[in-house]
Amino acid sequence: MEETIDFQTSTSSIQAFELKKRMDQIQPTKTFYRIFILVSAGMFLDAIDVYLASGVSSYLLKSSWSTLQFNSIFLSVGFFGLFLGSVFAGLIGDFFGRKKAYQLNLLVFGSFTLLGSFAPNMYFLIVCRLIASIGLGTEIVTGFSMINEFAPIKSRGRWCALTSFIANCGAPITMLLCTVLIPLFSWRIMFVISGGAALILWYFRRNLPESPRWSITHQKYQDAQDVIAKLETEMTSAGIAKAALPNEKNAEQTAKNVNAHFGRNLFVAIFAVSAAIVCQYTFTSWVPTLLVKQGINIVSSLGFTTVMMLGAPVGAFLGSQLVDRVGRKPTIVTAFVAAAGLGLLYSHQTSAAIVMFLGFLLTTCFYVLMASVVGVYVSELFTTKYRFRGSGIANGISKLITVGMPLVVSWLLSVSNPSMIFTLISGFAIIAALIVFFFGPETNNQILE
Repeated sequence: MEETIDFQTSTSSIQAFELKKRMDQIQPTKTFYRIFILVSAGMFLDAIDVYLASGVSSYLLKSSWSTLQFNSIFLSVGFFGLFLGSVFAGLIGDFFGRKKAYQLNLLVFGSFTLLGSFAPNMYFLIVCRLIASIGLGTEIVTGFSMINEFAPIKSRGRWCALTSFIANCGAPITMLLCTVLIPLFSWRIMFVISGGAALILWYFRRNLPESPRWSITHQKYQDAQDVIAKLETEMTSAGIAKAALPNEKNAEQTAKNVNAHFGRNLFVAIFAVSAAIVCQYTFTSWVPTLLVKQGINIVSSLGFTTVMMLGAPVGAFLGSQLVDRVGRKPTIVTAFVAAAGLGLLYSHQTSAAIVMFLGFLLTTCFYVLMASVVGVYVSELFTTKYRFRGSGIANGISKLITVGMPLVVSWLLSVSNPSMIFTLISGFAIIAALIVFFFGPETNNQILE
């Protein structure tokens, strides 16, 4: 009896090994490009919704449809929903499959966002916002992990970071849509556009394949075989050669390190993603107020805001080019150190031109981090079995910290001067750089199972 069990276990291990090896040799095919486009579109909607909330809330207040207290609750439940969504995504994605996670999230988000456009009052809108944000909170975990598990090993970082670049283009587009459409059609039009787009995207994403890596991990070998065979057929039809595998000895050692140091990697992921998001959010949200207190009165101008936000797509694009060529750790550590230095330098400027230039560079650094840390590194710190849960916990905790940062900033402004905020950002960035440098593994061009 024991021999039969051992034989079955051995056969299962061999089958899993062969399927993983075939998957590691897959190059981009039309199915992968379809996954990339549809996942990137979902991430784009994620970015649109984050900026949509702040744009809509100002019009709600201006039109007396809402109050400052209701607006605060409206924005807060959005972040809390993102936290819950990140955690739920980890559980659903790891236990029930990637496909269920990326189908369910858009359906929930789209339905309740669209329903919110018909809200009769702020109570109804806040409830819709909370539930919609739970759905949306799973997107950042689901999206990057899906690209990670389908992309070729050698270009995995570039594809994940390109997804981040497309997502971050949502910021200026959302600002433009809010400025043009809300005065003409009221704030409800933004919920109609966002919710409707999510439901349309859900329709096209419903037939995306399950991740073969997840299927292999859960011993659904026939499901994995079907998807891999389809990808291989597409490669043969297009005349695409299989990729060469990375050094198996190094890959095996890296996989062992990732499995053996789950706690360490979770610590690195939590601190790296929290530092990237909190520094970026604190700077972009509070810099106008901080600089006004320093006597610079140009910060509320459209020109300043536009120049600063141009750093978002530029930084995300730079991150997409650096993570595979230079490596994850060098890119991340350098960007954190540069952000720390620029933050300290920025806090002592009084010239409008220099403020705008350094603001652009600082925003660029933050979005290099958004692309390399949030888009690539975090999901690579975990094996397929724990990827969604690890990424979900890290992203969820970062959302909770972000909710508390306005309170911290307000308190510091009441007891100190504005430069202390930049010192806080710089200190956070330096600590994150040290943690990644000393504790974070290099995952570039490695098989992570």
